[in-house]
Amino acid sequence: MSLARRGINLMQINRSILRGSYANIGDYVALTKPRVMSLVVFTALVGLMVAPGGIDPFTGVVALLCIAAGAGAAGALNMWYDADIDAVMARTAMRPIPSGRVSRSEALVFGLMLGMCAILALGTLLNMAAAVLLAFTIFFYVVVYTMWLKRRTPQNIVIGGAAGALPPVIGWVAAAGNVGLEPLILFLIIFLWTPPHFWALSLNLAGEYARAGVPMLPVVAGRAETKRQILLYSVLLVPTSLIPWALGFAGAIYGAAAAMLGAIMIVLAWQVRRSNDGERRPARRLFVFSMLYLVLLFGVLLMNAAPHAQSH
Repeated sequence: MSLARRGINLMQINRSILRGSYANIGDYVALTKPRVMSLVVFTALVGLMVAPGGIDPFTGVVALLCIAAGAGAAGALNMWYDADIDAVMARTAMRPIPSGRVSRSEALVFGLMLGMCAILALGTLLNMAAAVLLAFTIFFYVVVYTMWLKRRTPQNIVIGGAAGALPPVIGWVAAAGNVGLEPLILFLIIFLWTPPHFWALSLNLAGEYARAGVPMLPVVAGRAETKRQILLYSVLLVPTSLIPWALGFAGAIYGAAAAMLGAIMIVLAWQVRRSNDGERRPARRLFVFSMLYLVLLFGVLLMNAAPHAQSH
């Protein structure tokens, strides 16, 4: 009987250990910012697919896994450094570090190890140019954006957005070994998309950013100037998104999709510009659509590139 009880106790202990392990795994996954990572991987995939010469499936999977790991490392290091800000803001207070589920030192080691593994694997298995570009992207996001710009200037999102715009370039370089005009245009599209996307979010979170001491544009320049800048960047984004069609990198279907999505983006940005300061819905609507905008725009590019990839 005592043996049976001992067996039951051991089973209960094992279950509790397993439960704790799964929780820890989930917390470490959360450190990598999975939503951001999925968008990074998707735009990198487009860069891979539009590159000349095609790419074999194994190489493509290796490249995307390394880019995903690099993005996850950047996310973990961002959370490590910004743990004090995250603790103040309601939107981020339940992240693994401020909630006490992962220590800052654990997040730092995890981020550094993941980043080094991603860079070394990409350089060893594919090419050094892609590995160097991935290393630069992680450095730019963590050091230039997170440590330097974010707490010092309202242009943090504009300049820091370069890091988020680089994945399609990394994908292209992983496949082709060099940089072409096409990935630079994709870079420019994401670069111009980033400010209206994040500023639409920050309009409704201006109070939290002010409390956390982050000089986001609505906090420093006011809501009216932020709305004007959102509209300006949205207007600049539309002709830029048509360049792949105009130069023949993408077909008429892409051109029509870019024009239609761009028109919706401008209409929503105009509604934000015209909204009262107390209205939250227009900015929220633009923020949500802006995510859909990028996914659909790059999705059409991906469909345009797929037949060419199959023909190689």
